[in-house]
Amino acid sequence: MHAAFFLLLSASFARFLIRHPGEPRTPWITVLTVLLALLYVLSPALARLSPAFVRLSPVLARPRPQLLWLTAVVATWVVLVVLAPSFAWCSVPLLYTGLRTLPTRAAVPLVAFLTVLVVVAQLRLSHGFDPTLVLAPPAVAAVATAVFLHTQRQTERQRALIDDLVRTRRELAATERREGALAERQRLSMEIHDTLAQGLSSQRMLLQAADRTWDADPEAARRHTRTAADIAARGLAETRRFVNDLAAPQFDGGARLEDALRALAASETAEGTGAPVLFHLDGSPVALPDGVRAALLRIAQGALANVREHAGAATAALTLSYLGDQVVLDVADDGRGFAPGAPPSAARGRGHGLPAMRARVRQLGGTLTIESAPGEGTVVSVCIPLEPQ
Repeated sequence: MHAAFFLLLSASFARFLIRHPGEPRTPWITVLTVLLALLYVLSPALARLSPAFVRLSPVLARPRPQLLWLTAVVATWVVLVVLAPSFAWCSVPLLYTGLRTLPTRAAVPLVAFLTVLVVVAQLRLSHGFDPTLVLAPPAVAAVATAVFLHTQRQTERQRALIDDLVRTRRELAATERREGALAERQRLSMEIHDTLAQGLSSQRMLLQAADRTWDADPEAARRHTRTAADIAARGLAETRRFVNDLAAPQFDGGARLEDALRALAASETAEGTGAPVLFHLDGSPVALPDGVRAALLRIAQGALANVREHAGAATAALTLSYLGDQVVLDVADDGRGFAPGAPPSAARGRGHGLPAMRARVRQLGGTLTIESAPGEGTVVSVCIPLEPQ
């Protein structure tokens, strides 16, 4: 648009010099042409100064510098058209400048005023009355104004839509951060329950047993104390691993899940604070993702902790079954059992183990089944689907 303005201004000035050489008004036309060009060049500078005027003083910002500039440009152009009608062609860029600078209610009268001047100037240049000179400029101005206003409305709607999208993205990002924080809190609570809390519980039971047998059987008391110290050492290693957000320490060196479960069963049996635990393996082992291995190990730890603290069982069993497209972990005991709808630990303000198991299984797309009845023991079964090899 700027290039079109200067091109039309130069063409109009050249036409005047060619058609009217040596006329007395030529110096005035030259001065006004240069002035109009300089005023038009000031538009970007005034656009940058407008925010500064608003910050400096609201009084200085009214009327706006852009409005004063447009008034000076239009006034200079009107004088030029009166002196030389050929400058009427510059109205096309000025029309869009007015529409872009002024509100719609003020821009439409300006467009009408510019159109009237164009019609008058064209009639002055013609040698007779020509209906096209009267009808064509208003028609062109009307179409140009309608197209500009329609485009402006579309732009405003798109800008509003973009603002809504940006705001929605920010709200979504904030929601995702909150959900991520909640998920991380849940993960931390499950990790603490299945590792540190279970280890502390075992140490407490061992130390209580050592305290009861300290005088009657010092050797057994020392054995319980050494076992508690071993559990504390494993808990310390688990804590360091937990802080560094690494996999379970039983998987160091690429150990398999069945090896970790076998070691867990042996450890539970060796502690002597609960029921002996037997381990069974069914099917041909396959490589499992780290997330599945860690989840099943944590579930086994939590289930055995429940057996140790609540079941009063004589024996317990860990069974890991590879069934091709799924892996199944069963933890069974012959203890006192419970009604699955009302775990006995809930009455004591605890009961975090089963919800933590369900959360882990849900994250892996698996299923958790609990079969139990008072006096008939408990079986916790976890089934995790596997990706095709």
